[in-house]
Amino acid sequence: MSSVEVAIVGAGVVGLSIAFHLRERGVGPVLLLERSGIGAGASGVQPGGVRRQWATREHCLLAQESYEFWLEIDERLDTRTHPVLEPCGYAFTAHTDAALAALRANVELQNSLGVPSEVVSAERLEELVPGLDASSLAGAAWCGTDGYFDRPQAVVESFGDAAVRRGAEVRLAEVEAVTPDGGGWALRFASGDEVRASQVVLANAWDAPALAAPLGVDLPIRREPRYVFLSEPIRERLLEPLLIAPEIGFAAKHLANGRVLAGDLSASGDDPGAARETWRRTVRRGIEELAPMLSFVAFDLLVDGIYDTTPDHEAILGPLDSLPGLWLAAGFSGHGFMMAPAVGRALADWIGGADPGEGAAALGVARFADGSDLRLETQVV
Repeated sequence: MSSVEVAIVGAGVVGLSIAFHLRERGVGPVLLLERSGIGAGASGVQPGGVRRQWATREHCLLAQESYEFWLEIDERLDTRTHPVLEPCGYAFTAHTDAALAALRANVELQNSLGVPSEVVSAERLEELVPGLDASSLAGAAWCGTDGYFDRPQAVVESFGDAAVRRGAEVRLAEVEAVTPDGGGWALRFASGDEVRASQVVLANAWDAPALAAPLGVDLPIRREPRYVFLSEPIRERLLEPLLIAPEIGFAAKHLANGRVLAGDLSASGDDPGAARETWRRTVRRGIEELAPMLSFVAFDLLVDGIYDTTPDHEAILGPLDSLPGLWLAAGFSGHGFMMAPAVGRALADWIGGADPGEGAAALGVARFADGSDLRLETQVV
């Protein structure tokens, strides 16, 4: 049986970031295990959004650190594809004074941690988002430096390339079981092969609970299919910022590839079926009420993706104290891409015996034991 220092299950952007940061510190050998391909899961279909507007301290800290990394991505990863973070702004709208007060509290938290967000009036939002009809709004939270990568898949590939150039190995293999093996761990593959690792990181999203359950660990991570509508590519730019209207369940954005994304924020489930028309009505209402510039856009394509969701919509990071050498980085509820640089750094530091930082340290699995330390993340899109 071959042996490595760290085996990472899952080669999405989070697993790749962990591998990169481990190798940057000289930890190794590092083996990434992926059943289908680099970025083949959620990392391969996400639209590349990056924002720092969050409702919890830990998320703001991780997002702020990640944002600083994203600004230096070319230098940090020595990229060959040169992905660019385009600031476009994210707007979270409020239809009521109560919703605006909640956004104001979030902005105060964000500002205290260095995030340049602000509360704006409905009139100011119309200036920031050309074509918007804000007549039904009480105001909004806005951060003009939030944005998106012009080629998000290039970001995932850059992390993979940087990790491999630094000595990490990627192996296509489906991990069926992780079991204690002396002072380390044995990973059994569907092929029957095995590998031994001193440390194992479960970074395989909604599949992590299946590997943890036989070890007596019940991870509160569930698989949540999510859906959005897309248009055909449109050359004329219609809506640069990402517009999120939680109270009516609507979000929309003109993506870098020319397609317009629009969705019902509640659109989920294994079978869209008749719900598709309900979601379409939500989109139509949002366009009529807020985004008339999208009135003539046809949203013919319904696309799906999978969130790995936790009860408080925050990830589970760090060690399992009862199982030394087993680490978790899963449950991102759709925002793993945004947090990947900080999460990779934190896990690499943790595994090396260093302080992972306040943001990551607050997201251990122990918080679910009695629910007393849960802080619900409300700004999930």
